[in-house]
Amino acid sequence: MRDHPLPKLIVQVPAYNEAATLGQLLAEIPRTLRGVSRVEVLVIDDGSTDETAQIARAAGADYLVRNPANLGLARTFQAGMDACLAAGADIIVNIDADNQYPAAEIPRLIAPIVAGAAQIVVGDRQVHTLAHFSPLKRWLEQLGSWTVAVLTGLNLPDAPSGFRAYSREAALRLHVSTNFSYTLDNLIQAGQHRLAVTSVPITARHTPRPSRLHKGALNFIARQAATLLYLFTTYRPWATYAILAAPFLLTAVILLGRLAIIFLLTGFDLPGHLQSLVLGGVMLLVGFQILLFGLIANRIAANRYLMEEILYRLRRQGHEPIRSGAAAPGSGSRKRPRRPASARSRRNR
Repeated sequence: MRDHPLPKLIVQVPAYNEAATLGQLLAEIPRTLRGVSRVEVLVIDDGSTDETAQIARAAGADYLVRNPANLGLARTFQAGMDACLAAGADIIVNIDADNQYPAAEIPRLIAPIVAGAAQIVVGDRQVHTLAHFSPLKRWLEQLGSWTVAVLTGLNLPDAPSGFRAYSREAALRLHVSTNFSYTLDNLIQAGQHRLAVTSVPITARHTPRPSRLHKGALNFIARQAATLLYLFTTYRPWATYAILAAPFLLTAVILLGRLAIIFLLTGFDLPGHLQSLVLGGVMLLVGFQILLFGLIANRIAANRYLMEEILYRLRRQGHEPIRSGAAAPGSGSRKRPRRPASARSRRNR
């Protein structure tokens, strides 16, 4: 006999001008799954200028959240997570609207969460086998996975994959802090919070249209590099500043050490070595100042951790599940406020 009711699954679909593929994707999403009480679909329309919203309604989406303008993937993803939590989701699956990920893989994706073995599951596209990925794109995908492994210790073969499942607890813990993409940010935060993360192999389809997330390979490399640098600085501040200080300190040690050896062995005339002495002293001072900034950044990181804990508790209170079928926040439907008892009694007199 089961002690707890079966979890509720909401599949969220961020979409920006995806009228051509959204209907097919929503039709493929399974509406009954083993181990899940019900399956609902939430579409986040990120300021589309085509018929994305109309197709979402016609295809049977249970919830539709519409951004007033194009806010980007990261903010759209976070809006969807908040709406899913408010709608009472116990498990949230994120899937792209471009049909890259087959919806038939959802049962395999959520299986570790249903079994209680994981809190986040990432779909592994097995990038090395995808013929439609260029060598450069494969290398960038591997770079993202390596960065996540360095920062968190999570050994995920396809960390940038956007096809993933979250338990309710994981969704409450995570909050997107970058503007470009949520994929690496989420996993690095998950590692910081010691969430159980795993991956499952999936298939991936070729999407012929250009990506709407970036404007070509060079733009993707630049934005992804900036995101990785930001994440590394944010979550490893001491290591970041130690790396920056190392060249200055090493130069100072070489210059001042050389002068110390010369002085001990032969003695030297100070004016003849003044430049090395001044340069070594300046390098030593700069290196120590950078380390001092690292200590300050480390304390800021500790304060950020406390603020994340406060945000988590506020979100738990603010996202009490709505089990009665009410619309998710942002869906456009509002419940009429109930009149106070005193006002109703006066009206009926």
